[in-house]
Amino acid sequence: MHIIKYDKGFSRRYFMESIGKSAVYAGMLAPLWDIIGRDGDISKAYPDEALSIEDLSGGAVKPGGMIDAGNVGSVKHLMDPGTFVQISQQGRVVKMAEKTTTDILSLYPRAYIEATLRNRYKALIDAKGNVIVAGKKPWIGGNPFPAGGSAHKILANHVLNWSRRDSAAFPVVEWDMNAEGEQQFHYHFYFVEVMATGRVLLDPKPYMTENMDILRYHTVMATAPADYKPGTSLVSQWNTDQTKWPNYFAYLPDLKRIMRWSVLPRFEPLVPGTTMTATDVPFWLMGDPFLTWGNFKLKGATPWLGAVSDTWNGKADNWTHDRVGGKSGRKFFQSTFELIPEVYAIDMEPVAYSTSPYAKKRVWFDARTMAPLAMNIFDHNGELWKSAESGTSLFKTKDGTQWPGRGDPYWSWTYCHMHDFANDNVSIFEQAEHVDGGFKARYDDPDLYEQFCTIPAVRRLGK
Repeated sequence: MHIIKYDKGFSRRYFMESIGKSAVYAGMLAPLWDIIGRDGDISKAYPDEALSIEDLSGGAVKPGGMIDAGNVGSVKHLMDPGTFVQISQQGRVVKMAEKTTTDILSLYPRAYIEATLRNRYKALIDAKGNVIVAGKKPWIGGNPFPAGGSAHKILANHVLNWSRRDSAAFPVVEWDMNAEGEQQFHYHFYFVEVMATGRVLLDPKPYMTENMDILRYHTVMATAPADYKPGTSLVSQWNTDQTKWPNYFAYLPDLKRIMRWSVLPRFEPLVPGTTMTATDVPFWLMGDPFLTWGNFKLKGATPWLGAVSDTWNGKADNWTHDRVGGKSGRKFFQSTFELIPEVYAIDMEPVAYSTSPYAKKRVWFDARTMAPLAMNIFDHNGELWKSAESGTSLFKTKDGTQWPGRGDPYWSWTYCHMHDFANDNVSIFEQAEHVDGGFKARYDDPDLYEQFCTIPAVRRLGK
């Protein structure tokens, strides 16, 4: 018989003690990133029962089984309220992973992990709240506060590099559904981001140029449908000072001109039918300069069910996910959850947005990587308005199929849901292999900046 050294009481006490604390640090048995630095085996930082879905569900959910309306009540405490409604009331079913991922290299890009370890203890916070290093220079790459700490530090880990890549291009396919799960709109986009600071792989690094004011360059381009004017593009330049708005430049093919916007509307739908706004960005769940939000509150630590492995459908045409739920059976993506032993919940308020319809957001972050897993948005009556869920994965299947075919497989987001509970509409997004126009997934590519992130580039692409 296998004797569990730490019973349920240990984990319960650990998580209860985190409530009300102003800072928490990853790892229940030992500092997590000390263990990662030694051998990368996350399991050594957690007791056995913290990695057992059977223990945490009272036996109702089994490894390799399914979560559905019949057993979701047993794991309600391991998911956000929006996901619970989707499973308990709207026909969504979720696969349960066989086990928790314990190899850090399956949860993040290798170069980013190496930079996180290399740059531990170098991060400082300036008077405005921005992350800097000695000499008042911008951050140099990797997670600045991998062990966690305050809500401010946990958020900073994520917002300084959404994709955890020096450059990345995402072919994005979006479907917008009504309450029954019937398609109302369908779009293809190409998202490109290039880091200007905090670079860990591409030369020059850690800074792209001597201009220390730019954090990242970002371009989003519509490629379908035809009546949405393919070639319509938005180029943005994000500041290292997270109290400042990005610089926005829109290219409109009909007018063949560039328009500069001082501020992009943050809370309006970006295209007809979508539930996504600029502030949401459901792939990364944080679409604003993070210091335009405030009153950060750490709500505590908890175990969680999240989509962080086996969510890449690499053997399907264009990496398309299967669908489940709603009257149509196609309202949500089929996904896989695994038990994550430690997750941090953080509340924040839109302090720089005086007319914001959002009262607050709550975002849950994986303590192992500081990547966001889910987000709930509340209205001014304190009611749940929207929920978002983001899935990530190593682009490798159990039979060894991977992308790219050689070297380390890609790690990135794979899908996301953005559910508006006010009207029960949902927008779902997936990272495809390609979108209309022949634009394909790319990463750590030094050519992406000149090809997509300059004004001459979007003029050329829009012709």
